[in-house]
Amino acid sequence: MSCLHHAGSRGGSYPELNHTPGAKWVKHLTQGRLGTFNGGHYSDVNLSSILFTHRKDGPEYVKLKVIPFDESGHRGTPLDHLGYTNHWWKVTITIPEDWDKYERIQFEFDPGCEAMIYTVDGLPLQGITGGYGGDRRVEHIIPPQAREEGVYEFVIESSYMNRYFSLASADLVVPNQEAWRLLWDFEALRQLIDNVPGNTVLQNKALVAANEIMNVFGKGDAQGVKKARQLAEEVFGEGWEDKGADIYKDGPERPTIWGIGHCHIDSAWLWPYRVTQQKVARSWSTQVDLMERYPEHRFSCSSAQQYKWLEQLYPPLFERVKEKVLEGKFHPVGGSWVENDSNMPSGEALVRQFVFGQRYFESRFGKRCDTAWLPDSFGLTGAYPQLIRGAGMKYFFTQKLSWNNINTFPHSSFNWVGIDGTQVLCHMTPVETYTAQATVGDIKKGLSNHKNLESSDTALLVFGNGDGGGGPLNKMLENLRRIRAVTNTHRELPSVDMGHSVDDFFEDLEKTSDEGKKLPNWHGELYLEFHRGTYTSHGSIKKGNRHSEILLRDVELLSTLASLYKHQRQDYVYPKLELDKCWEKVLLNQFHDVLPGSSIGMVYEDAEKLYAEVKWDGEALLEEALSVLFPNSIPLTPSTRSKALAGTTKIVAFNTTFFPRLDVVNVPLSRASSAVKAQVLQASDGGRDGYALMHCPEGANYGELIKPSNALRSKLMPVSVYTNGSDHFVLRNSSVQLTISEGRITSLLDVKTDRELIASGHTGGLVIFQDRPNYWDAWDVEVHHLEVSEPLKFSNISVVAQGPLYGAVRAEVKYGQSTVVVTISLSATSATVKDGSRSFFNFDAIVDWHQRHEFLKFELPLNIHSPNATYETQFGHLQRPTHKNTTWDMAKFEVCGHKYADLSEFGYGVAILSESKYGFSCLGNVLRISLLRSATAPDAEQDQGEHRFSWAVYPHESSFLESDVPVAGYLYNSPLRVRCLAPGTEDVLSVHRPPFSLEGSRNVFLETVKRGENDSFDAPVSVDDDSDESTIILRLFEAYGGHGSVSLKVNRHIPVAKAYATNLLEDHTHDLELLQLTEENGGGAVVKLNFRGFEVKTIKLVLGTPAPPPSQKKVSVLFVHFDSGFN
Repeated sequence: MSCLHHAGSRGGSYPELNHTPGAKWVKHLTQGRLGTFNGGHYSDVNLSSILFTHRKDGPEYVKLKVIPFDESGHRGTPLDHLGYTNHWWKVTITIPEDWDKYERIQFEFDPGCEAMIYTVDGLPLQGITGGYGGDRRVEHIIPPQAREEGVYEFVIESSYMNRYFSLASADLVVPNQEAWRLLWDFEALRQLIDNVPGNTVLQNKALVAANEIMNVFGKGDAQGVKKARQLAEEVFGEGWEDKGADIYKDGPERPTIWGIGHCHIDSAWLWPYRVTQQKVARSWSTQVDLMERYPEHRFSCSSAQQYKWLEQLYPPLFERVKEKVLEGKFHPVGGSWVENDSNMPSGEALVRQFVFGQRYFESRFGKRCDTAWLPDSFGLTGAYPQLIRGAGMKYFFTQKLSWNNINTFPHSSFNWVGIDGTQVLCHMTPVETYTAQATVGDIKKGLSNHKNLESSDTALLVFGNGDGGGGPLNKMLENLRRIRAVTNTHRELPSVDMGHSVDDFFEDLEKTSDEGKKLPNWHGELYLEFHRGTYTSHGSIKKGNRHSEILLRDVELLSTLASLYKHQRQDYVYPKLELDKCWEKVLLNQFHDVLPGSSIGMVYEDAEKLYAEVKWDGEALLEEALSVLFPNSIPLTPSTRSKALAGTTKIVAFNTTFFPRLDVVNVPLSRASSAVKAQVLQASDGGRDGYALMHCPEGANYGELIKPSNALRSKLMPVSVYTNGSDHFVLRNSSVQLTISEGRITSLLDVKTDRELIASGHTGGLVIFQDRPNYWDAWDVEVHHLEVSEPLKFSNISVVAQGPLYGAVRAEVKYGQSTVVVTISLSATSATVKDGSRSFFNFDAIVDWHQRHEFLKFELPLNIHSPNATYETQFGHLQRPTHKNTTWDMAKFEVCGHKYADLSEFGYGVAILSESKYGFSCLGNVLRISLLRSATAPDAEQDQGEHRFSWAVYPHESSFLESDVPVAGYLYNSPLRVRCLAPGTEDVLSVHRPPFSLEGSRNVFLETVKRGENDSFDAPVSVDDDSDESTIILRLFEAYGGHGSVSLKVNRHIPVAKAYATNLLEDHTHDLELLQLTEENGGGAVVKLNFRGFEVKTIKLVLGTPAPPPSQKKVSVLFVHFDSGFN
């Protein structure tokens, strides 16, 4: 009885009877309903209908006046460049008196394009992005002072790709702030519902709240909005909004996802450089504005060039950015001049990217960058880890390999180990973008897509609109606050944190991974399995890059020597400012959408102009330096005046490499002096030109035209040319022989060993491939392009030089609307002065190119078998597979190389040398160099028209590591600087000595000679002036991948007091022992250097009075004579 008596009193008020149908829902229908709450068909009654309380556009409220540029207050350059135009507006806003009660008043301006708002004094305030994309930002908040005054004046600059555009709105509006907050609440809830697993409490809780919000919203009155927001608070947490930025102080102490705002601005791509300058100002001013409203907001941005543009064109905005940098909110990253391509720039150019970038950041902000930053570059050279560390950084961020179209890269956080063994701590964000939208999906992906959670559990969220700029929006920052509020009380999502820097993230990663010991390693290059066509697209840009790099290398060497040698001219000053200007142009054109050939046509008009300026200025600087070293001399070129040649008694050349060399040079014979003619060993058929031998026995010194001595004659291999008069031609000397039969290369013979190098039954020559990639036209070449090809035949072949010093045939190829004229030549000299070195066959091509979606290559099917081919990369080389054992091997069907690609087996190999091409492949035994593509997007006229370029085929005895291929490639890319000396000036040669030489291991190369970055260049060098230190910088590297030891000898004419090893930025790392040599040992000084494989060393020599040398006994056995570097 007692149990029955108490049964009805328990359970509260739970009813006994139930007449309802129940609360069961159809979940997917409820979830589908959420899309009707904002915008769309019901926008007149849903949340969209109440987002604005007032909207005024009449002239009594908004007055627009188009004004000329000079009235705008802007200090930049007006943009009117090939279709891009600027429009300037003076805007006057009159605010109704009864609007004081509203939380916010703003001006909405939607020109359907990008724009920027300035004060009337020219201070940029923020960017505008019109249209209805995800990057839309059309509101400008009226500042409090203007609201008090009732009238507000400002200036708008709009930029468009046409002279006309549609102005969608120019309205004074009152936003319903609570309605906007409800919109952000609702969007965050929807993201939770769509991304959190459906069987979790959080997902269902968010769906219930969102559904009920739609129910209580009603007519959208204030009470309905309030109730709706209270329902959202049940998911985000009570009082979460009042905490503001302090919401990030609650919850987990150590976050999983580290948020950092970013704005990737391509320095050029679908717009030219001048448009980018405006994009930088718009985007960065917007971020400064957001920092004022969101204290947790941190923003990272790379590219010193963009900061310099801002400094030059928008100085007031630059000062605002600088303030935020010093406050620790605006973070320069990357340490480089631009976000450069890393496949094709030379090693020295990559060094200068960091030198120019880090020096700029340090000079403007007092701090260098700690994290290298290349999120969008199309693959990353294995030389980078060493260069990054040498530039004072140890962290690296990227993500482009997430675009791989064959294999998935296996790591997110890892140690990237370069070709020399140097490592950097690398993070490849599992969010897989540098333009995340700060959504729940992004946060979730940061954990769910992490490749190595067993060793690292954090990820970087790099969010903000990018490519064309913009950066984070306030809705992103609002969303992140809501996500953090949720994760403070729920564990279904990883927590996100704000208020830290990229460096903070890496420091945490370094600490928690036990300085990387817990992380996986990746060795060598980070090869992108995508965008392989960029090694070839826009061939003229590749040529401009390579030739500019070589030119500036030569100018720096010769200018350094001219600044030190005081024999003829005492007032010469190293042209540092002019060189820096040239370098900045080259570095800018190495941006990762310019040098790869993936930009619109007008970008290349600008780039070609910059290369032309570098060529003009560089050659002028070269001429000035050579005129100091060789007074009263003139350059010998095809255009050299005959009168000058008639008075010439001697022709010399300066060898700007540090290798001895023997070259055949062309000498115009018309009215040449008898002394010059006497040194010509072969005349052309018409007698206008002659061929002579230029012997440079030492590096970085002059050489002279010579008549071969008996010793030298033994090194010459007289050339002969045979033909049957129609379709059979043979170029031959005593080392190699090339046969062209029926329009194809049918034989490549090593005469000395009687070895045939063309595979039996096959021929070599030019070949056309169909080139229709699946997606990105200028960027990509896909593996299926190899399936459709057509060998091309040489025709109209004729002999143009018969030997014995130089022999050549001229051939034509006609295909479609295009014509290729190739001169194939052979010299009596070998590729290098190494004993046993063979000659190479040179191919000089003039191409009139008018194909579309076709790919021109040159190929050789070789009688050589090897699982790997070798390609030059920056400061070294790397090997890539010739087979398709795995998908990782297969993916490398088109690769990047610099001056050579080589296929070798034990005892023999063949290399292709390149003077301006970067695309290569070697599949099986077929070695190819890529010559021209013909994409039509984004540049419809890519590569159309005339091209001039060269390549060479170099057979060599011994395998690659025992060969002289790296030296041959170096010399092939290094023109001699040939000069005509006037009578009576020959004695100037007696004072010339090689400034530096290397004695010891043949695998160490001296790459760069320049003056120190911190030297003063206001006056000529004075060794005796202790207050003004003058220095010389040498950059050396090991080229073959093994240890080496050399003695760096400094000539007695260069007084050196101290020597230091430095990093790339020329900071001292340690002192070097500088041994002064006695007169009996030739004088000068020597430094002993040891290298590991592919190591790069930077040496600083301080000029000054040398210390007394030790006794002769101590140094008499230091040197072994080593003329060629290869014996």
